[in-house]
Amino acid sequence: MTSLLNSHSLLIAPEKSNLELQILGGYPLQGEVRISGAKNSALVVTAGALLCPDDCCIRHVPSLLDMTWMGQILSSLGVKWEKHGDVLDINASHISQSAAPSELVGRLRASFFLIGPLLARLGVAQVPLPGGCAIGARPVELHIRGLQAMGADVQIKQGIVHACISGNKRRLQGARIYLDFPSVGATETLIMAATLAEGETMIQNAAQEPEVVDLANFCRTMGAKIQGAGTKTIAISGVPSLHSAEYSIIPDRIEAGTFLLAGAITHSQLSVAPVNPQHLIGVIDTLRALGAAIFADASNRLRIVPKQQHVAIAIETAPYPGFPTDLQAQLMAILALSQGSSIISETIFENRLQHVTELNRMGADIRVRRSHAIIRGVSQLTGTEVVGTDLRASAALALAGLAADGITSLKGLHHLDRGYENFEQKLQQVGAKIQRVQSQAESGKEPVFSTLHG
Repeated sequence: MTSLLNSHSLLIAPEKSNLELQILGGYPLQGEVRISGAKNSALVVTAGALLCPDDCCIRHVPSLLDMTWMGQILSSLGVKWEKHGDVLDINASHISQSAAPSELVGRLRASFFLIGPLLARLGVAQVPLPGGCAIGARPVELHIRGLQAMGADVQIKQGIVHACISGNKRRLQGARIYLDFPSVGATETLIMAATLAEGETMIQNAAQEPEVVDLANFCRTMGAKIQGAGTKTIAISGVPSLHSAEYSIIPDRIEAGTFLLAGAITHSQLSVAPVNPQHLIGVIDTLRALGAAIFADASNRLRIVPKQQHVAIAIETAPYPGFPTDLQAQLMAILALSQGSSIISETIFENRLQHVTELNRMGADIRVRRSHAIIRGVSQLTGTEVVGTDLRASAALALAGLAADGITSLKGLHHLDRGYENFEQKLQQVGAKIQRVQSQAESGKEPVFSTLHG
């Protein structure tokens, strides 16, 4: 198998891209948005494929900048992979390196997942401390303490986590691990490490997110023995080895939620499919609290019928099944146009309110008090130049642009491309006036919608 890089157009210096999204607001949306495979599942399942010394086929894998970076990291480790459409073939039979490259890991938070399968397969791993969006500390302490409980010697030197199986043991050892916080990343790292450990591992206060369940199901398809995924207690009985498998990634609940919120902010009836409605229970409850009607059918489809005026709400982000932090910014864009005063409390990441400044530039009335955002609804947002500071903030600003008066120019698209596949094309297909163009400052041209506006 030949190692191929995804031909993503933003592979070269994406952080310096001179592209922007221009959005002409005020147009209703109509139709159905097709939902891609879950980014957060695809990344960790791809890492989990390193547990198998044979071919694995993973389907419904989105084409994203994050997946491109993960592919580059896999190639640096000697893993062979090919991607055709949404199908990813991986062969990790010959892992030639136990050290992940710093320059790539620094871009991608999910690359730290590699420490679990590398340690389980090789008995040694060197993974730099992770990067990703600057939305908070997101420490790896819970990952490290869990691995230490399983018999690993773990040390951090000059920003690199060095881990090896200590003593004369050849495999990690089963252990009882309690997580102080139900961290998704720590839960997933320890599941992967425990699949090949000797004995039983019990993870208590585990994360219950659908992506955790997806990883566990993938590992079970390879022959792992895992029980309780999706509950607070997960039990893994280690096996000597895993085998080849085919697996399909679940639909992306955050992408689905983003487009449901796009329907809400534009007062449009919009459908999303395929989805698992149970994965969106916190989002559905919140949309109904705003006054929207949500309908599900037997075809894994959700449809939103929003009210013309949303009501104010008070909500806090929470681990699943609560309202997800990854949709907090997008919800804030809607509440900026809702009737009355709303409060959003961000309980997961301490630095995930950077989009407030940009929304206020569009005419929103939002004040921040520690981890709380107080949003006084306004009657209208106005298009202007804004910059996405992270992945979900970028999506929120795009949604605000759909509802704003005039043209919104959104920069910082390398964030958006990390987590949304064909974002503007999907919006175009349901009637949005949105285009990816060269920055006006670079081109000297008028906005692409200037002839339509006014």
